[in-house]
Amino acid sequence: MTLSRNLLAGLINSVWSAFIGLAVIPFYLKYLGVEAYGLIGFFVTTQAVLSLLDMGMAPTINREVARCSAYGSLKDAGKLLHTLAIVYWSMAVMIAVVILMLSPLISEYWLQSKQIPSQTISHALILMGLVVACRWPIGLYQGAVIGAQRLAVSSVINMIMVTISSLGAVIVLAFISPTIEAFFIWQACLGVIYTMVMRSAAWRIVGKDEQLFFDFEKLKSIWRFTAGLSGIALSATILSQQDKIILSKILSLDEFGLYMLATVVVNGLYFLIMPVYNVMYPRLSELVVNGDLEKIVETYRNGTRLFTSLFLPVAMVVVFYSRDIVFLWTGNPDIAVRIAPVISLLAFGTALHGVMFFPYALQLSYGNSKIPLICNVVLMVVSVPLTFILSMKYGLLGGGLTWFFLHSFYMFFGTWLTHKNFLKDIRSKWILHDVMFPLSISVVVGAIGYYTYTVNDIGYSLWMKLSWGALMALMASLLSILSMPQSFRVLVLRRIGWNTK
Repeated sequence: MTLSRNLLAGLINSVWSAFIGLAVIPFYLKYLGVEAYGLIGFFVTTQAVLSLLDMGMAPTINREVARCSAYGSLKDAGKLLHTLAIVYWSMAVMIAVVILMLSPLISEYWLQSKQIPSQTISHALILMGLVVACRWPIGLYQGAVIGAQRLAVSSVINMIMVTISSLGAVIVLAFISPTIEAFFIWQACLGVIYTMVMRSAAWRIVGKDEQLFFDFEKLKSIWRFTAGLSGIALSATILSQQDKIILSKILSLDEFGLYMLATVVVNGLYFLIMPVYNVMYPRLSELVVNGDLEKIVETYRNGTRLFTSLFLPVAMVVVFYSRDIVFLWTGNPDIAVRIAPVISLLAFGTALHGVMFFPYALQLSYGNSKIPLICNVVLMVVSVPLTFILSMKYGLLGGGLTWFFLHSFYMFFGTWLTHKNFLKDIRSKWILHDVMFPLSISVVVGAIGYYTYTVNDIGYSLWMKLSWGALMALMASLLSILSMPQSFRVLVLRRIGWNTK
């Protein structure tokens, strides 16, 4: 399976999952109501927090499967997969039991509801624990599939399960029982099926040996790397949530709600970032095992060039056309005007953050979890006081300014720290030629396009304006690709089926 096909599969999976997720929300609100939907939101938050218990095991199996694949001995990865699976299933049972024990306390003292009885909330919480437990091992098996560079397999399974899970929930609510309990029972049933399907796919790819047993030595061999990833996950969670925690205290509820709405818009960019990372990480891990430095540099730089040429222009559309996007989405011009500057800053910072997934993949490919942990700790030290200062002075805009400044700093600091340790010969070339040049093109073309239609605005429709923005993004992408070395341009033409001979 080629990199381009894996990337395409990942992108289709992300877009489809996002579309289905947004499409069913109105139906959930219709059949369950706002308060019951709040329980679904609490479930999503709980699942995100509990993901910290993964302790880096899913990324570890990803890397180890990729390494064993490079050695041509995938079955060796099966020993680690079996051992980690025992740990995962044990944790799944523990999660279900703990949530079962805590559910009466949470329903009585934490979640406040005016319409839903406390007993119903308690039942829903118990079912939440069951859903989390049923879905818990999916991450491990999915990591093994992606590590074997079978992203298309993982994507197809995920799209099918997300579709059945979401649309099936709507059918259950509409025709069987419009209750939150019915919703979570359905999700638990699908969670079991999803886990079994992903487990079967992982073992079919890795190859299962009947003599497998729990191997404590395997755990000892990966504990340093896994512990580092666990620290990264913890610090990343704090880093990504600290602005919301601080702003919820400083801002009024109205302003905080607007900030959360802005983050929903910008988070859509991560649906384009994560498939690229899921392709690059196992590929670079495999190349590091082979020790082919020239191929590592080529893959790293070409991957960055392709990403910056395609992703940055899209991000710039969100930066310059944020007001039109929100107006088209909400139909509320007042909300669009109030959060457009915040979205622009958040989108610019997210664009820079997206670029830094390449150095992050390189770090983990070399088995180094220390550098990303150092980066996250430094960013946390900087971000907390910066969020307080800017939010106190600029209010709602302060959160966006913090995100922009934080990731501007991260791009230069993280790049320097990464290339100080790996691929030293390309440190200035990577950030100047592969990142800053296409970024500059995207900003200039985006600004010119925005200025052009703003000055000559004679009542263009929103669709016309956004179509113009899409055209500017396409132009920026073409100019970025044309500015790259000839070898990269030839590679792009070959990828799209153009005969370069």
